[in-house]
Amino acid sequence: MTPAAHAAAAIEVLADIFDHHRPATVALAGWGRAHRFAGSRDRAAIGDIVHDTLRRKASLGWRMGADIPRALVLGWLAHVAGHAVEDIARMAKEKYGFGPLSDDEKRALANPRGLDDAPDWVRGDYPRWLDAEMARAFGDAAAQEGAALAKRAALDVRVNALKTTREKATQALAHLAPAPTPFSRWALRFHERGGRLPHIQAEEAFRKGRIAIQDEGSQIAAALTGARPGLQVLDLCAGGGGKTLALAAMMENRGQIFAFDADKTRLAPIHDRLQAAGVRNTQVIAPHHKKRLDALRERMDVVLVDAPCSGSGTWRRKPDAKWRLTEKSLDKRLGEQAALLKQAADYVKPGGRLVYVTCSVLPCENMDQVSAFLAAHDAFALAGWRDQAATLAALPDAPRDAPALQLTPRRHATDGFFIAVMARRP
Repeated sequence: MTPAAHAAAAIEVLADIFDHHRPATVALAGWGRAHRFAGSRDRAAIGDIVHDTLRRKASLGWRMGADIPRALVLGWLAHVAGHAVEDIARMAKEKYGFGPLSDDEKRALANPRGLDDAPDWVRGDYPRWLDAEMARAFGDAAAQEGAALAKRAALDVRVNALKTTREKATQALAHLAPAPTPFSRWALRFHERGGRLPHIQAEEAFRKGRIAIQDEGSQIAAALTGARPGLQVLDLCAGGGGKTLALAAMMENRGQIFAFDADKTRLAPIHDRLQAAGVRNTQVIAPHHKKRLDALRERMDVVLVDAPCSGSGTWRRKPDAKWRLTEKSLDKRLGEQAALLKQAADYVKPGGRLVYVTCSVLPCENMDQVSAFLAAHDAFALAGWRDQAATLAALPDAPRDAPALQLTPRRHATDGFFIAVMARRP
């Protein structure tokens, strides 16, 4: 396929995403099944256009004067890929191109609207209805923080301390040019080479459970639980087990972790991952065995609530998610978060810790939830998150008086994780 054909296919996929509200991965997979002639490189090229266009949907639409799929891809060709108007016009006329440019499209490409005077939600490439919430989070830096969330992300892995060291993993993966990250002692970061991140799942270190894909922000969240050998820990929203595995390594397989998730589909991968990682101190509690949680009431040294959220902190990796997010779906998440915090409080023993984590940058999901919980539960109080950071190589930058930690791509080169540590009074 030619670059013009890639652009035409991206327009088709974006139309499917917008018209049917499909996740980008689903729409791309559907297009691939319907066009078997497209090779893996073609599918990858089309996916790049689709994801990059979704990352910059607001600013590209602003520049082009329209945010329909065709206008967005034309804007991508001009402002991301760097093609001149003449080149785009030539590509449009190719046999498998996207059709001749209209006079309006030529004018928009030749004289795009500037971004200097655009509103924050345009320059930051986030939904307009979230403008006030992003301003609450970042003030005058909202557009800059949003723009950082619109860039491609690197690939981070966590080195499994139960099986190897970061030095040995670095040597084993030297052909992929890994670099240590600044905060987590167990993280390695891989950047794109030739426009592609490495296929880390094909590496022996991954297959043998010596490394696992995990953003450094997620690793920081696990570290701030303060989990250590011998403790009793409940991971109440364990999902596929990313933080559970990190906790097990921190605890050196000593003590006990109970991993639960209300969604059996999300929980399903955890069993194979625990086995591959050599984890022996974790009991998995399936949703249909939820009553087993009753025996844990007021017995846990640490309860981790990695709450379901908007996912705004992961927009670099899932750019379509920010445009599918609605006020209704956000309200639903807020209700779930409040319920989980209330549930989690029952399992924390006197003197124990409740750690609330989201992959969100929105205050309504973060400090607002923590404040509401503390107002309703006078047995709990905020604890210093810095006090739990002994296992980190360095502390992430944050205001000294910050009651919780908000990570962002712009400030920390991580996903946008929020971490609050609360202690139950003895």
